[in-house]
Amino acid sequence: MHLHILGICGTFMGSLALLAREQGVRVSGSDAGVYPPMSTQLEQAGISLMEGYAAANLEPRPDLVVVGNAVSRGNPEVEALLDLGLPYTSGPQWLAEQVLPGRRVVAVAGTHGKTTTASLVAWLLEAAGQSPGFLIGGVPRNFGVSARLGAPDAPFVVEADEYDTAFFDKRSKFVHYRPDIAVLGNLEFDHADIFDDLAAIERQFHHLVRTVPGKGKLLVADGEPALERVLQQGCWTPVERFGQAAASDWRLTLERADAAGFSVSRRADEQAAPARVDWSLSGTHNARNALAAIAAAHACGVDVATAARALSRFEAPRRRQELRGEVAGISVIDDFAHHPTAIATTLEGLSAGDAGGRLLAVVEPRSNTMRLGTLRERLAASVDSADLAFWYRPAELDWQLAPVIEAATTPSREFTELDDLITCLVGEARAGDRIVVMSNGSFGGIHERLLNALEDKHGG
Repeated sequence: MHLHILGICGTFMGSLALLAREQGVRVSGSDAGVYPPMSTQLEQAGISLMEGYAAANLEPRPDLVVVGNAVSRGNPEVEALLDLGLPYTSGPQWLAEQVLPGRRVVAVAGTHGKTTTASLVAWLLEAAGQSPGFLIGGVPRNFGVSARLGAPDAPFVVEADEYDTAFFDKRSKFVHYRPDIAVLGNLEFDHADIFDDLAAIERQFHHLVRTVPGKGKLLVADGEPALERVLQQGCWTPVERFGQAAASDWRLTLERADAAGFSVSRRADEQAAPARVDWSLSGTHNARNALAAIAAAHACGVDVATAARALSRFEAPRRRQELRGEVAGISVIDDFAHHPTAIATTLEGLSAGDAGGRLLAVVEPRSNTMRLGTLRERLAASVDSADLAFWYRPAELDWQLAPVIEAATTPSREFTELDDLITCLVGEARAGDRIVVMSNGSFGGIHERLLNALEDKHGG
């Protein structure tokens, strides 16, 4: 069996490649940009990679082509695929047909926090000895890979994305997974390139809800009006709510301002003492992610106390509050935040602790939604928790950042050249400061370049 994947260096498609290879399938793939870390991970797995899209990549002819949602009609390899009449499918459909049957599927959905929460669920199941399979839109550091099959009788955890499936299937990816347990963490407007409004996304979330069986479970965050509207469209599955509301089935009580210490209680077990958690992540949003993961793991048979203890050994996925290095007491932190809500919660969590130094926010608004300017009126307030903000304007941004900077209460500056931004950061930063770089892209390798520039200035 020869499987060929278009768009193989995307996190989701690359993860599919790893799963197929683990099944013993011969895998090849192509992408417009073949680059680390995914290219390295794939090559180490014995997967053949081709730079660029071309009809020649389909020779010798594969038995099946998996088409990523990053490619569309007009792509030369897509056109050749159709002209040759080769069998093809989408990534989510391949996963649903080749990996998920017979597995207890835990799907983690939401606008924010999917990668962290899915990583948490997988880790809690692993710590309990269940050897889960998983496919996650990032690299969980507790595992070192973004996907694995796991034990055949163990649960399978999948990050359930609402983005569309492929050029020939415009449904959200997550409608393919048919989970037994679905986590709905939050819901607000995003992906302005494919959704007209929040109601359109709510409809897709309801399609997911429709696929969860009556014997399954929906774990739904409290305080989320959009999720309540989703459930009001119809629900046939038991619902457990989680969050900080007194009436929720799973309740979080913060015991530290930075949310690095909290306790978890379950309404169905009110006589039990709350389970205490102390861990390395900060921010209420991450504590809520952990609460959701505990509830999901509990639904798979993991007791609350065991799950709470395992959180102390959890390592955040790469690019989620990831410390990339420290020079002369100046920390450089990488975070995937690219939506105003994610930027705000990341900075709020980091600022809540007693770190002593300043928090310097570096933001690149480069996602499709940001490029369209859909949420730009919310950007100024998103950096309120930072001491200084540095905005980088990518070339493809077709609106001006000046109004954002003028509206911000945090002192802010705009940059259009990466070298100028790095020079300014090096000149500004001092011992004790934390520089938080937020982008959903590679940002021109800014993290290493910034660390190298700090080394040059401070001599290591």
